Amino acid sequence: MSVMLLLPILLPALTAALAARRPEKKLLVPLMVLELLLVLLCVFSAGELRVPCLPGLPLLLRLDTVGKIFSLLFAAMFLLAGIFGFEYLHERLGTYYVFYLLTLSAMLGLCYAGNLLTFYMFYECMTLLSFPLVLHEGTEASRRAAMKYLGYSLFGAALALFGFFVTAKSTGGAVFTPGGSLTGPVTPLLLAAGLAMIVGFGGKAGMLPLHDWLPTAHPEAPAPASAVLSGVITKGGVLGILRTVYYLFGAEALRGTYVQSTVLILALVTVFMGSMLAYKEKVLKKRLAYSTVSQVSYVIFGLLLLQPLGFAGAILQAVFHSVAKVCLFLCAGAFICKTGKTRVEQLYGIGRSMPLPLFCFAVTGLSLVGIPPFAGFVSKWYLALGSLAAFPALGWIGAAVLLLSALLTAGYLLSPVSKGFFPGEEFEYERISCGWCINLPLCALAAAALLLGLFPAQLLGWLSGLAAGIL
Repeated sequence: MSVMLLLPILLPALTAALAARRPEKKLLVPLMVLELLLVLLCVFSAGELRVPCLPGLPLLLRLDTVGKIFSLLFAAMFLLAGIFGFEYLHERLGTYYVFYLLTLSAMLGLCYAGNLLTFYMFYECMTLLSFPLVLHEGTEASRRAAMKYLGYSLFGAALALFGFFVTAKSTGGAVFTPGGSLTGPVTPLLLAAGLAMIVGFGGKAGMLPLHDWLPTAHPEAPAPASAVLSGVITKGGVLGILRTVYYLFGAEALRGTYVQSTVLILALVTVFMGSMLAYKEKVLKKRLAYSTVSQVSYVIFGLLLLQPLGFAGAILQAVFHSVAKVCLFLCAGAFICKTGKTRVEQLYGIGRSMPLPLFCFAVTGLSLVGIPPFAGFVSKWYLALGSLAAFPALGWIGAAVLLLSALLTAGYLLSPVSKGFFPGEEFEYERISCGWCINLPLCALAAAALLLGLFPAQLLGWLSGLAAGIL
């Protein structure tokens, strides 16, 4: 079964080689569907693959519950955004899909990584392979955005590398172990290394102070690339924080330390700041990028509560945010592709001419706000309960910030919906049709936002067992 872990990583790379010669949807879409099926098969498999690399530091692939959840999420989101790209993109499809599929390969390597060396290798590959997606348009603005993305990502990775050097001896080769792999006392240097790693990985997730690449890169990248940057690649940073906190240091080593309090404060400030900036922003894709800055920090906040309810809320938020944000960016892409409109005020009456994309935008927007019965309500409920359980005296501050952010989210996501569907009786419009490559991903993601909110029991069951093993 060890070889099974290689197949989902290798198939996208092989498919990328085909895409370089024949970037056709009749060839690539079935292969991406096969990739999702392989990932699903691995969920029911077990095994470990160890390849000697450095003395005492092998490359290690191992599949656990965290890897299963994130690998399924990544493969599904890449499939849907990949299908969308065939109608959105009109030139250089081969170049785009080569790097798109190679990025998926690196993302799955992150999920299956069994130690920090393997994780760090795939993490750097993810950055370098996704860099051309931001650069795809080839304009001066896209070049600047791509360089900013690369610079912020490499600086964050350097902070993580410092932590890797410091923790390697104290964690038995930095092997990911449920509950932590520290073998000695928690020294001040180890705590500093832990904070550096969390902040470094947090840069990819859009947390202060390394958040500024998101609102720069997202508007310049093609919409399907923006969708995976926001909905999936940011979760690479989340996965790095999760592995650092729960599988290297352990919750007990960080509970009550300045590392926990610092990251919680940074996360809450990022939640509020991102929501405020999104509320004021007029360019739709940039507004969605600031929204990601805010919403992904919900996940970091939940992880650093170091409490079972908060942990469950964090993982749920990671999954549900991916579903909602990929859909929102693809809806924005549909508007751009069919009308060329990029600003919020230009979407006046868009619901009359493009009702399905705006309806899907509304559904996933409601989920992101946290309105029942949509998925986002479940994750935000658990995050609020986790905050109150972790800090009985001050937990209400975290819950209040989350509530305030939800109100701001409603303001900046639902105003385009109301103006788009209700422009007035005298509004003149022309119906615009979209092909199945646009409609299918949007409908699938909107349906997922509803169904995951109505039936979260299976995922919650996985998370309850996971939390019991690491807390």
